[in-house]
Amino acid sequence: MRKIFARLRRLLGTPAPGEEAVAAALEAFRAPAADTLLLLRRLVAAIRPRRGADGSSGDRYAMMLDRLEADASLRLAFHRHVVHFLATRRLVTFFTDSGILPGTGFFSEWWRIIGHRLLPEAPDERRLKDCLHVIFDRPDDWRWLEAATTEQGRQLWTIIAPTEDMQGIDWRAIEEQMLDAVLLLAHRVSGLGVESELMRAAPDFDDNTPCFIALSAEALEFATTLRRALDQPDQQADDGSQLLVIADQCGKTLQRIRRRALTVGTSLHLSYLLRRSEQSLERLQDLVIILVGGRDQRIHHEAISGLASFVHAAFLAENRRNSLSFYIDQLSRLLAVRVTENAARSGEHYICDTPADYRQMWLSAAGAGVLIGIMALLKIFVSELNAPLFVEAFLFSMIYGLGFVVIFLLGMTVATKQPAMTAQTLASLLGDLKPTRAADLERLVDVVAAVTRSQLAAITGNVMVALPVAIAAAVGLAWLSGSPPISLEKGAHLLADLDPLSWAIPHAAIAGFYLFLSGLISGYFDNRAAYADLGRRIGRLRWLQRLAGAGRAQRVGGYIENHLGGIMGNFLFGCMLGSTGVIGTILGLPLDIRHIAFASANLGYALQSFQFDLPLRAVLWAALGIAAIGLTNLMVSFALAMRMALGTRRIRFTHWGPLARAIGRRFLAEPRSFLLPRRLPTAAATPPESGD
Repeated sequence: MRKIFARLRRLLGTPAPGEEAVAAALEAFRAPAADTLLLLRRLVAAIRPRRGADGSSGDRYAMMLDRLEADASLRLAFHRHVVHFLATRRLVTFFTDSGILPGTGFFSEWWRIIGHRLLPEAPDERRLKDCLHVIFDRPDDWRWLEAATTEQGRQLWTIIAPTEDMQGIDWRAIEEQMLDAVLLLAHRVSGLGVESELMRAAPDFDDNTPCFIALSAEALEFATTLRRALDQPDQQADDGSQLLVIADQCGKTLQRIRRRALTVGTSLHLSYLLRRSEQSLERLQDLVIILVGGRDQRIHHEAISGLASFVHAAFLAENRRNSLSFYIDQLSRLLAVRVTENAARSGEHYICDTPADYRQMWLSAAGAGVLIGIMALLKIFVSELNAPLFVEAFLFSMIYGLGFVVIFLLGMTVATKQPAMTAQTLASLLGDLKPTRAADLERLVDVVAAVTRSQLAAITGNVMVALPVAIAAAVGLAWLSGSPPISLEKGAHLLADLDPLSWAIPHAAIAGFYLFLSGLISGYFDNRAAYADLGRRIGRLRWLQRLAGAGRAQRVGGYIENHLGGIMGNFLFGCMLGSTGVIGTILGLPLDIRHIAFASANLGYALQSFQFDLPLRAVLWAALGIAAIGLTNLMVSFALAMRMALGTRRIRFTHWGPLARAIGRRFLAEPRSFLLPRRLPTAAATPPESGD
């Protein structure tokens, strides 16, 4: 609707709000002696949104382009100002650094950004990078710049880029700096040939070293011949095809190393190095295409499109250069894909497809319910000791942490651990499927149904066993000792903790966050174990070989490597659960956790402390609280895990509406599939073969 009104205003000749400022800013470019930096800053200020929700900046941007297209003299004046401005600035750092991770490393750049917040840097107006921060002087300018269309960017750079009759000294100076940038980028990537981190990640990297060395030599040849052609127009310039081929070979080598890292693990330094090298190769290829396209009219349009997309991305990155959140988001993606890949593979084991899988899931959850009932009782006993806060936090953490580790090592299932894992699996499917096709959408609904029934199986296994185990344990201890193991006051406290109108739901959300975090911790330690080759290194321990023998030592190492992520994730998850309440007491904040399985066990102990003499309304209210706690646990952990999984894979799934409708249709047609797995068809009996 906004675009329709903008079009009507143009037809009627009525200026929209802000268009007069844009027109005045453009007219100022007609003055040859005006300061281009101030002119550009004024133009950007006229286009920029007046407030955060103002969407009319796109109309003003389009109006600027239309005005330049319609007025040849204004277009020429604008072109001369901008090209001369670019030619008189130092461009090499813009070409080699803007939009590329810095070479200083993770923590050095982090501290630079924090230092900039405390004491901003003084811009050097001789460098284009710094001029951009003067022109786009607001840290959120990237938001409206990002909204500009690809066609608008191509249209702008078609105006700025020279045609055959507009080649001059200024554009030659820009091309010279582009060539210098090509050489620097090629030398940067060539240096990877001796990078020890890449050699460690890829044992056969030595075989690919020649292509990295050749990249630098070929870039020098490309720059030399192109400079010769610029000086002597009758000379034939290098078309850059060989340089692009070698750059492509280097890129494929880096991609192979990245794929191998998904199997053998990665480190922050390796991920950082790979990403920076890939960005440098992409930038080198962009510059070569732009330089060649500037001389070859056959690919001029392609060069303009490449220039527009490259400059657009570089402008956005430069505007966000001092954004700590953007930098952390960039770096978190470097390791997050590897970390979440482990969770995705683990999540596949939490999905029940067959009745046998469903029974196994229920039995493993029931086994965990037994241990959870015992863990809840131990926690109650420790809380009655009135120990110092540190001792109490330590004992709670050990009960939870060691208990969860035992559950994991015995192959049992805690229901709330599933969402953080299954979300990764669903995200990986969303990236591969095309939901616009009915078959793919139905396949996705099949997975959603399988995840739902698997989750319900795990919940019922935990809750339906933890509750009677708690009741049986309390009754047994009362019979053995002759007195209730849980005091009436403690029972009332346990019951109050289940009140859905109390702090139970916020505390359940904290537990849900910890569940999500434990999935990342598991993936991180799985990655570290694989990257450090932990299994073989443990197997080489001499004292272990003397104690267990060489063969057993290797098996022990392999077992630890395969299970380290699960052990550390579960143990640290237990430590987080056990210490949160004590930390809340120390800080004077209402911090604590609620977990559905422990909540159901606590209800059993509360019932015994009241000698089962509770009104039915109170029991049902507590049961409602348990259900709300469980739903909060699951929703928070699943939502966080799904958001991160989609973000790390850069998946923008926009078909939630059709997916929800497909799930609704399936639920109405086959509600049983969301509760129980489909029955396998019975094989027909094979008739006996007839004899002769």
